[in-house]
Amino acid sequence: HHGEMDYMHRHGAMRWQPQALVPGTLRILSARMDYGTPGADPQRRNEYLIYSAHWDAFGRNLALTGDQILNGAADNATAVGMLLELARAAATPSVSQPWPRSSLFFFPTAEEKGLLGSRYYAEHPLYPLSQTLANINLEPLDSNNAYGLTRDIEVVGNNPSTIDELGRAVAAEQGRVIRADTDAEKGYYYRSDHFEFAKVGVPAYFTRSGLDFIGQPEGYGLKLRADYLANDYHKVTDAVRSDWT
Repeated sequence: HHGEMDYMHRHGAMRWQPQALVPGTLRILSARMDYGTPGADPQRRNEYLIYSAHWDAFGRNLALTGDQILNGAADNATAVGMLLELARAAATPSVSQPWPRSSLFFFPTAEEKGLLGSRYYAEHPLYPLSQTLANINLEPLDSNNAYGLTRDIEVVGNNPSTIDELGRAVAAEQGRVIRADTDAEKGYYYRSDHFEFAKVGVPAYFTRSGLDFIGQPEGYGLKLRADYLANDYHKVTDAVRSDWT
């Protein structure tokens, strides 16, 4: 544990100071990024939703010849892009209705080192965990979200809270269905940042890309996922592709 904390100190992920959220502004704290928007409802402004997507990858593999950069385009830059757009919408009144609760858009680092950034936050939160309603974590675990719309969305693991029920209701509003964890044996629930929130009692919701693509034949999504995991996951080939939509 001491070695992990030393890693965090050396990489700047622990250097933040809590600051008040200012209406209509976004902020960046330290090398690990946070954006915040205040809640519009005075009665619920001190309740927090944390949206997360890790922004680290594996850097360079010096043992390789030629291309040595592990870009992490699907894992996890696509999720970072989604979260940035969500933060932009939350801070732009003309785009979305004001959100009643305060939101924190959390981009932890050192996820690939063992969830260190999210673990540190869970142990030293900016806002009390007793006032943190949930964590919604984005990490596709494949590149499917870059290939079009799906009729489903996959939830990794089962949550001992009502957050799964809320997820099903929102999916139904969009005409979509919730797909149960298709890779439970791989233990993904324990391998992404939401797990550190779940460990301290914060309801955590972890979604990944769907498989039932609109306008594509049956099995298309499974093939995309299998190809990515076999050929690109945590490799230099995890890069932006010309056929991404």
